[in-house]
Amino acid sequence: MNNNNTAVKINHVSKYFRLPTEATNSLRTLLVNRLRGIKGYKEQHVLKDISFEVEKGDFFGIVGRNGSGKSTLLKIISQIYTPEKGTVTVNGKLVSFIELGVGFNPELTGHENVYLNGAMLGFSREEIDEMYDEIVDFAELHEFMNQKLKNYSSGMQVRLAFSVAIKARGDVLVLDEVLAVGDEAFQRKCNDYFLERKASGKTTILVTHDMNAVKKYCNKAVLIDKGLVKIAGDVDKVANQYSLDNLQRLEEANSDNEPIEKEDTVYIDQLEVKLLSDSQITPKEKIKFEITYNVLKDIKTYIAFSLTDVDHNIWIYNDNSLDYLTEGLGQKKVIYECKLDSINNLKLKLQVSIRNDKNEMIAYDSDEKYLIVSRNDISEEDVSATDSASGLIQRNGVWNFEN
Repeated sequence: MNNNNTAVKINHVSKYFRLPTEATNSLRTLLVNRLRGIKGYKEQHVLKDISFEVEKGDFFGIVGRNGSGKSTLLKIISQIYTPEKGTVTVNGKLVSFIELGVGFNPELTGHENVYLNGAMLGFSREEIDEMYDEIVDFAELHEFMNQKLKNYSSGMQVRLAFSVAIKARGDVLVLDEVLAVGDEAFQRKCNDYFLERKASGKTTILVTHDMNAVKKYCNKAVLIDKGLVKIAGDVDKVANQYSLDNLQRLEEANSDNEPIEKEDTVYIDQLEVKLLSDSQITPKEKIKFEITYNVLKDIKTYIAFSLTDVDHNIWIYNDNSLDYLTEGLGQKKVIYECKLDSINNLKLKLQVSIRNDKNEMIAYDSDEKYLIVSRNDISEEDVSATDSASGLIQRNGVWNFEN
């Protein structure tokens, strides 16, 4: 390993699986298919040239949607899978906790399962002897350790398995989707443990869908998308990109919705909304978007829009006034910009409609836009409180019209 400070190095790793496309028990059919060039399987490429490094002391987050390849990557790091291409180098003893209860035997006691699981993790009996009391203390299962595991509740099994993993004295701890284990009290204990581990500078690799956990515990992160590294490094940028990708996929899923029309008469066509600002901005930056549409009837029109907090479904900003009426036929173009400088860490949805002077909606943009507003150099106390009753923040916007 070139860098003595590197704990784990993933170097151009690729992995694929062969999925059978036909079932045959006949050797003759198999040979005939081979001669015809029919493979009988297709290759599913899960990871495609993945490279990044985890330094000693990092609390490193790996995020991505289901099917992105992150769990396969963890199994390669844990030497469960072998990559088709590339290498993974681990500096020190690695302890992985990828699936709850793997390696446990329900016919053995809790005590016996601790030693069995510890042995599977590569520890000697003497090393497990040293860790045993800490494992049982953390799991809070002292009076149950001589009972068979099959008599444990699912929550008790989870606590024991998790305790074995995190109390095992390894150099690198690998955890896959384990932040919701146990009851509320046990989750608080796990939270304290993660904060303690982060402060102690012990190397941890965490896979999770919880972006709040990524921002809370991790100092570095990587986003895996369709088997590729999409973004790596800064935790907030990675977490925000993951949230934004999910919002955009929601937008794509809703893109087939029919436009809303109040009447059979079509007054507006060619309605298009373009987000001119970046999809990830800070509160100091302006939200800027362009609206164009074509008026088919000689009527007065105006634009109504809103910015909605996706997580809490409340308006953060809306503009629905008659102050900006336009008249006449033909193409209309409006550029609007505003700044929401008293909010932070919000996922916003932009919705735009065209209305007449009677406040009747005559066209609606079904292609919703999403953006993330996040500023990381301030504390929560520095962020001004919003109106708790309505969630609205009033700001002065600037309209620019072109006929």
